[in-house]
Amino acid sequence: MDERRNILMDRYEIGRQLGQGNFAKVYYARNLTSGQAVAIKIIDKDKVTRVGLIVQIKREISIMRLVRHPNVLQLFEVMASKSKIYFVLEYAKGGELFNKISKGKFSEDVARRYFHQLISAVEYCHSRGVYHRDLKPENLLLDDNDNLKVSDFGLSALAESKRQDGLLHTTCGTPAYVAPEVLSRRGYDGSKADIWSCGVILFVLVAGYLPFHDPNLIELYRKISKAEYRCPRSFSVELKDLLFRMLDPDPSTRIPISRIKRSTWYRKPFELNPPKVKHDTARDKVCNGEATTSNSRECSNSEENQVLQNLPNMNAFDIISLSTGFDLSNLFEEKYGRKEERFTTRQPAETVFAKLHELAERLKLKIKKKDNGVLKLAAPKEGIKGFLELDAEIFELAPSFLLVELKKTNGDTIEYKKLVKDEIRPALKDMVWAWQSDRHQQQEQIMQGEQQQSPLPPGPPQQ
Repeated sequence: MDERRNILMDRYEIGRQLGQGNFAKVYYARNLTSGQAVAIKIIDKDKVTRVGLIVQIKREISIMRLVRHPNVLQLFEVMASKSKIYFVLEYAKGGELFNKISKGKFSEDVARRYFHQLISAVEYCHSRGVYHRDLKPENLLLDDNDNLKVSDFGLSALAESKRQDGLLHTTCGTPAYVAPEVLSRRGYDGSKADIWSCGVILFVLVAGYLPFHDPNLIELYRKISKAEYRCPRSFSVELKDLLFRMLDPDPSTRIPISRIKRSTWYRKPFELNPPKVKHDTARDKVCNGEATTSNSRECSNSEENQVLQNLPNMNAFDIISLSTGFDLSNLFEEKYGRKEERFTTRQPAETVFAKLHELAERLKLKIKKKDNGVLKLAAPKEGIKGFLELDAEIFELAPSFLLVELKKTNGDTIEYKKLVKDEIRPALKDMVWAWQSDRHQQQEQIMQGEQQQSPLPPGPPQQ
């Protein structure tokens, strides 16, 4: 490491500390190659492991990787040493929105601009099956153009976290911003709970104080459960009406985002138009939510078509090991010899199944569909360790973004690797978004290079 500068993994120059929590510190940093300003969140791995927060860390990474929106703080990459985890994040130069509110309330026009950006981000997250569950001004940052950036997804939940009743069951968030149904510890709809929090934030933006406040926590909970609050006289009738419908204690009648956007107050003009979602390109893009088209033939097997309609969904833990560039298997568990290959694709499931059938026919592999929708491929001739067999299974990460796993279930691993390298990879190259094993090799190179350095530059200086 450079004696005059704190350099992290030969890639980032660490500067002043921006913030600190119980398990992490955030520093201003600069990318040595591009000169781009970033924020690096440094997490103490031992501390979070001892208190059981590994799941929360994994969840935050997986969710931030899934969400790409101009009003959501971007996660550029994740790195690690033996003792630390590093989140390289978009740098929000404007700081917390909370700091601006503490200096004085906003006019309704100014608040409307921020609220548009907040609703745009929240609506996008919900469309990806992501619910924030801890929305508050402290988690809303501003960039150098005064645009809103939603941050801190540590308490977020994916749609796959719901129980069979379709509801979330974990009490999360900050009491003053939390919906009544969340405080009641009953199951709740994550999207409706976020809408309540957005209503509290809107009130705070225009009033300069919380709608629900009491030094007695029990009394605070009572006020929230009854939606007991009073609007300042300065609030417009249209704003009061919108807040009344957002801060509805009954989630079944609470206004949805689609109607918020049609409300009179929301539709009033303001200085700048809300930002539009920019679809990322190349490797940074996970999914743009649009249906892809294909000229490939449809599978004729009716049972197979039924399977396509019920593809398994990946939960937060699964997504961590799949997301391009964010595989953390080396950070938290031992690595064993891999008996599976995974790739992501934006082709429809029908196309993937058809391609696998086509490949099996060309290689003279026996093909059989198992009861759970998995395709079983088997070599016609016995190899060194019996007949080579592999299962092909498709998982849905998001609409029009799939993961395909090819797992050896019998036979020799070397024969399996050769089949994948010489036959399967070339045959599928036109439909593959990324092979997970390619990312593993890059991760290993990074880790090997990092181990030759100190785990963490000691004490980044204050500036």
